Amino acid sequence: MKQPPIHRIVITVCRNDGLWAVEEAGLFFGASPDKDIAKASAARRARERIGEGQACQIRVAGENGFVI
Repeated sequence: MKQPPIHRIVITVCRNDGLWAVEEAGLFFGASPDKDIAKASAARRARERIGEGQACQIRVAGENGFVI
């Protein structure tokens, strides 16, 4: 029997208004000219969501991989 799909919160690091920013559910935060700073902000948010019991995926523009 197939398991139902797991709902994941998707957090994306992408360009927004000339900066790297983090997007979750249509809201942008953690904007920085430095991509690594935005990625760190995304990782903090993912840890918060995981702490709340949610599965979480981080997508980074131009890169592959995710965090659960």
